[in-house]
Amino acid sequence: MAKQIQEILIDDLDGGEANETVSFAIDGISYEIDLSDVNAKKLRDSLAPFTASARRAGSAAPRRRRAGGTRALSREKSADIRAWAKARGMNVSERGRIASTIVQEYEAAHH
Repeated sequence: MAKQIQEILIDDLDGGEANETVSFAIDGISYEIDLSDVNAKKLRDSLAPFTASARRAGSAAPRRRRAGGTRALSREKSADIRAWAKARGMNVSERGRIASTIVQEYEAAHH
């Protein structure tokens, strides 16, 4: 039996399909955000004047995950998980990533 699993990134800014996870840090806090090519370019372009004048800290190369190699959920599955979690009184955000513990509980309850 063959099985194919497709993972789709959802743009954390506008809810559309994302193409990559962009990592960045400011004030000692590291962030990751899933973005479409257009929104990733906007982020990089808006930071360009600052990065052009800044010095690099550390030697780690930035991590970029491309769509297809991630564990993102489809919109429909995300909506199902959010509805399931809310019905059980769990705290789940309306947008963005769903906590892995909630996803794991959902998967356990549905398999």
